[in-house]
Amino acid sequence: MTDTHVPFRSEVKTENTWDLSSLFRDDEEWQTGLALYEKTAERISSFQGTLGKSAESLADYLDFSKNLGILAERLGVYSSLRQSEDEGSGAARTMTGKFTMAAAKAEASSSWENPELLAIPDGDMRRFLDHPRTADYRVYLGRVLRFKPHILAEGEERITALHAEGEGSLHDVFSVLTNVDMNFGSVDTPEGKRPLTQSTWSLFMESPVRDLRRDAYSLFYGTFDAHKNTLAGLYAGSVKQDVIHARIRNFPSARAASLFPDSVSETVYDNLIASVSENLAPLHRYYSLRKKILGLDEFRHYDVYAPLVRDAAKRTTWEEAVDLVSGALEPLGGEYVETLRAGLLGRWADRYENRGKRSGAFSSGSYTGLPYILMNYRDDSIRDVFTMAHEGGHSMHSLYSAKSNPFTHYNYTIFEAEVASTFNEELLFRYLVKTAPSAMMKTWLLSRRADEILATLYRQTMFAEYEKITHELEEGGTPLTVDVLRGEYRKLLEKYFGPAMILESESDLEALRIPHFYRAFYVYKYATGISAALALAERVVQGGERERGDYFSFLKSGGSRFPIESLKIAGVDMSSPEPVEAACKTFGRLVEELETLL
Repeated sequence: MTDTHVPFRSEVKTENTWDLSSLFRDDEEWQTGLALYEKTAERISSFQGTLGKSAESLADYLDFSKNLGILAERLGVYSSLRQSEDEGSGAARTMTGKFTMAAAKAEASSSWENPELLAIPDGDMRRFLDHPRTADYRVYLGRVLRFKPHILAEGEERITALHAEGEGSLHDVFSVLTNVDMNFGSVDTPEGKRPLTQSTWSLFMESPVRDLRRDAYSLFYGTFDAHKNTLAGLYAGSVKQDVIHARIRNFPSARAASLFPDSVSETVYDNLIASVSENLAPLHRYYSLRKKILGLDEFRHYDVYAPLVRDAAKRTTWEEAVDLVSGALEPLGGEYVETLRAGLLGRWADRYENRGKRSGAFSSGSYTGLPYILMNYRDDSIRDVFTMAHEGGHSMHSLYSAKSNPFTHYNYTIFEAEVASTFNEELLFRYLVKTAPSAMMKTWLLSRRADEILATLYRQTMFAEYEKITHELEEGGTPLTVDVLRGEYRKLLEKYFGPAMILESESDLEALRIPHFYRAFYVYKYATGISAALALAERVVQGGERERGDYFSFLKSGGSRFPIESLKIAGVDMSSPEPVEAACKTFGRLVEELETLL
């Protein structure tokens, strides 16, 4: 869909949109569902004081809570998808706001639940867990009981629940400041003056015109420099909030608190940083190759994303893209391919751009609804074929998880989420390289894949190392001033970019512009995810029925196991450094092949 006219939502063909009727038939039925949710949630307090009476009493509440949770998920997913169709829709935003308020009220009403569960004597709880009526809740209850050392008294839990709504305010202010209030000006391009924004920034950094990249870089970071103290204060406040939260919950550190829900050892985090740090040679070699191919005397920070190869111009319709993805995923078997294919050609996906539609792409699965996919597909970008494979991986993961588990533990963790999506991208990359019609296309694919692994493995590990440093400084009593934050980040830039890079004086301001930093100790999962995905793709492609079966056991695992355990079942041990080291070696081989081709 390359028409320059961006249609209104009402102008988009129905067959190119998702069908949300698996959640609600229409907005009117959603309103009825919201009223039912609010009415049902009023009963939450009636169960207080009953959970420890008997297994039946406990099961009665868990059944009630499960059904309320399924309804809440349907309401939340539907309203968020409707809003993503047109971010300017007042009606959709009103729906989202109403549900958010209702859900927050219900959460506050149930703040007694965990303290009451944890007050049940161990002997009684063991008997309750052996009762047939609690069978579907054993995983859920086991995870709640793990938190026993970190659960507060009922009144304290209520206070923290009420406070939770405001905990995201620092990120919200950061988002408004950087996306709305900050004016980055405009830059001269071959097509004339164009505005510099958060969205156009990445396009300008990928321009083959070096003067354009330099000017955009200077303007962009000059604007951040003007707001550096405010931005540093916001991030320092976010780190302080993480540390306070961990101390309230009796965790030894903010990182320990963040890793605890997934039962991930801090050694996994440390192994990632150590393994990547020991394998920076291929990365430095790649930057040296970039400098050479681009014909530069000096390799600057604004040269990092300049194209090494002209984008492979090839038009691929949505239907042709589905064919390519289907062919690439054949190693996963007929059921997987046909299910995904039918969904993509049917109405799982909202395919093309319309005015006001959320940018980018995502997958949104739920227990009772279809695993929907939002895209803004363009048939002149082969990148969007990879996006289709990526989001399709998420959706199939959600589908298998929901079919194979009770609601209370069907949802997989973010640690696992990126495995299924990146796995599909790796299979698509192998398929397209194998069938590439020209050397130029093959070189472009190799260059793109190298950049993807660099961004997901090396760059996210650098971010993870920065988060580790900043939180340790705060916990150790060092104030996170703008100079401290920039100084620590510059050290990491020098470490990861190596001797080929000449940094600008403002390069370390990048530390103040990354939104992910407001969700601490999250980005490391991207790096571990791609490492696991590369290992599993190799295992499945080179293996047979057993290896494929192991991978499907992982897809069906949902939240029934902790992520390290579910990935072990798939055939990769993320508690060891080997997968990360292997991923670094894969990147090194791509660099070597690019050196030969270029």
